[in-house]
Amino acid sequence: MASLRQFEYLVAVVDEGSFTRAAERLHVTQPALSHQIRALERTLGGPLLERLPRAVRLTPMGRAMLPHARAALADAERARVSARRASGLERGELQLATVYSVSLGVLPAALRTWRREHPGVHIRLFEHRHADELLAAMAAGQADVAVGPPPPGWDGPVRTLGVEEFVVVLPEDDPLEGSVNIELGTLADRSWVHYSPGNGLAELVDRVCAAAGFQPSAAVRTEQTAAAPTLAAAGLGPALVPANVIPPRFDGRLLRPDPPVRRTLTAYTRGRPDPLTTAFVDVLARRATVLPEHVRRRLRLD
Repeated sequence: MASLRQFEYLVAVVDEGSFTRAAERLHVTQPALSHQIRALERTLGGPLLERLPRAVRLTPMGRAMLPHARAALADAERARVSARRASGLERGELQLATVYSVSLGVLPAALRTWRREHPGVHIRLFEHRHADELLAAMAAGQADVAVGPPPPGWDGPVRTLGVEEFVVVLPEDDPLEGSVNIELGTLADRSWVHYSPGNGLAELVDRVCAAAGFQPSAAVRTEQTAAAPTLAAAGLGPALVPANVIPPRFDGRLLRPDPPVRRTLTAYTRGRPDPLTTAFVDVLARRATVLPEHVRRRLRLD
């Protein structure tokens, strides 16, 4: 039996005109998207899409199927709206606390989905420099839900969202030779684009560089995570940044640290969360961009 998710994938491919763009829009891998489309075609007994070298087009069966897929998705959305009204999820404010890098790279896709599904529920965002500050603020009652690294000793619900990868950024024309993987010790004699003291990423960079046998010198320090890859691509020095802050058409060079640098991200709440908070955490689990597909392809990750 065809599923709503398969209908959503079909509509996305048609609207975007590309499997690649549809996968980025849906925050899934292209193989997973293709698998679901093929499964839908097997269920319906024939091809729905003709795969051309630079585009896709609907087959006659696909043209017949598409209006029904759109109608099914619209019916499902109306059902969700009715359920939200019945459970009080149509109006209100949800308070969200996080760290700077997460608000930049991980949250936008989830917040966009939330806005579409819950247009009457507003988000108030609190941002912190360090995971310790985030944990203290959450314990003090600042927000309904926090998104950040796993909170040590937390006695409330904690939900894992995924594991983010960190990448090394260099200028596109950097003379460094080698594959997409790099040992951080290779860059020990360079001055780095670093983070300001008090920023949690400054501690992370110092820790992983120490594990590689050196202490990074700073050519420049920035408070803003978004500035680090731009400064590195401009040639001020290598930077270690969360992969999810790299935009799709970034013109710097991306390398994967060897061994990899990773950080688990979670959503955590106090006590038993109310329906509004539970619904938001569910959206985070579905849509948070922990590792973007465009970076996964550039780093040749499976």
